[in-house]
Amino acid sequence: MKKKIIFSIMLAGLLLWACGEEFTTVAPTGILSDDALQNATGVDLKLTAAYSAMDGERVDRQGEPVSAGGDNWWADVVSDDAHRGSTDGDNTELFQIETLDWQTGNGWFLGRWSALYGAVNACNAVLSLINQIPDGDFTQQAGEAYFLRGYYNFELQKFYGNPPFISVDNLDNIEFNQPNPGPIWAQIEADFTEAINSLGDDVITGRANAWVAKAFLGKAYLYQGKYDQALPLFQDVINNGPYALNAEFVDNFNLAGENASESMFAIQFAADDGRSFNGNGAGTLNFPGGGPLGTCCGFYQPTQDLVNAYQTSGGLPLLDTYADTDVVSDYAINSDEPFTPHTGPLDPRLDYTVSRRGIDYNGFGINPGKEWIRATFSDISGPYLPKKNVYQADEVDAQRGTGGWGSDWSGINYNVMRFADVLLMAAEAAVEQANPNLPLALEYVNRVRNRAKNMTPVQTVDGSADAANYQIEPYASFANQAEARKAVRFERRLEFGMEGHRLFDLRRWGIAMETINTYIQNEGEDLNLSGYDSKFGTYQPKHDLFPIPVNAIDGSGGILEQNPGY
Repeated sequence: MKKKIIFSIMLAGLLLWACGEEFTTVAPTGILSDDALQNATGVDLKLTAAYSAMDGERVDRQGEPVSAGGDNWWADVVSDDAHRGSTDGDNTELFQIETLDWQTGNGWFLGRWSALYGAVNACNAVLSLINQIPDGDFTQQAGEAYFLRGYYNFELQKFYGNPPFISVDNLDNIEFNQPNPGPIWAQIEADFTEAINSLGDDVITGRANAWVAKAFLGKAYLYQGKYDQALPLFQDVINNGPYALNAEFVDNFNLAGENASESMFAIQFAADDGRSFNGNGAGTLNFPGGGPLGTCCGFYQPTQDLVNAYQTSGGLPLLDTYADTDVVSDYAINSDEPFTPHTGPLDPRLDYTVSRRGIDYNGFGINPGKEWIRATFSDISGPYLPKKNVYQADEVDAQRGTGGWGSDWSGINYNVMRFADVLLMAAEAAVEQANPNLPLALEYVNRVRNRAKNMTPVQTVDGSADAANYQIEPYASFANQAEARKAVRFERRLEFGMEGHRLFDLRRWGIAMETINTYIQNEGEDLNLSGYDSKFGTYQPKHDLFPIPVNAIDGSGGILEQNPGY
């Protein structure tokens, strides 16, 4: 049975005392005193709360609730992978984010900030409690808390660039108003290193171990360009760790493959009868606006640019020319009008990532096109639907949960890191290290491509044939470092499209401004939508970081400093 995320531990059963002074000496019913928590059970309770913060659900959360989740889907809408989706007038603040009209008071920026700092404090609470217990061995629990704090701070770092670091001492002394003089990479590296030294190697569902901590330390090095330090960590995980690629790509996004060999660290979502906080509330907008189950709300639509990236020639990507031709779409064509899907060669991962008209939609039958698209033809959202975040038709009973206003809270786990990520990060480090190792990079990239080649592609509804003209092959060689770099980066997009990574990859590679501004122009031409470009601002250097929320700056009394350009 899937381990369920616990939303609240400490507040259940709280009673308010109406009279008398007993409340000054007697703990209210349902509240655990500090003394009662100073044991193994108390540590485990607080550690569970620190894990539960991964989904962004917490008491007194600020800002936009949907932005708080750990899948980071809304960051994709800034990139060339996804549109905000739905109609242009639905949720103005997210429309502003996609179109680069960023306001420091935008609730989406605050929502993620608030959730992550709540999570950091939950980790500090674990470490503080352990420090108060004189007896017992809490090495493992402390290691998990250090890992989680490293992870949450890593997220703050990659989103905001200059976040303040909150320590255990700051928590103990209620000194949360800390400055943000610059990046906190040193503290992140220290936490992941402490986790490596404290954690065991055993794989425990939903929990961190030393292998995962090594992979995340490698990722922290990679983001800083410390490739020579990153590669040995990735190789250790690849060569000696317990992880492997799933035979089927789709098993990373369904119930059958949850917590399988490729899943290294995942948010453990669960769907329950009735309303529950155990499902993916942050992804509740990202279902067809209608569709086979009458879902809401048509957000998070893949771009034409992403779809075009899956074109192949001789089984290989069109690294330099993919944007020159378009995969045929049904944009501006109603569902009752004839349409013939694209017949050219495609990477088979496309139709597990993007739902296109004429192709089976996760077992629900043929996607009929516009009938399932909430956006109109005058909106910037395009004709496609996401698939990785949507349950399979034969898993609806197990994976479809309910939130407020009848929204879907999916039970599909979100893989924060999967083994394919480690392979491609290792390939990148091999290309970029002081002495590039192109054969090693080729080996790791081809492991990912060969899985895609050997998996079962999406089939026609009757199961008699492949649903499209799928052609994919491994690379024979990399001629030079420049070609290898291009291939590795492109492979990341193909493998992790619509998984919340694209914007952060473009930023750390230093190519976000060029890539996104070119994409905006191309996408308008692809959709042949009059006035498309005029709805967008221009990506500028300041957009390489999200702004520090003005609410946080105001609350700090000016201690926090805003990122440049805002």
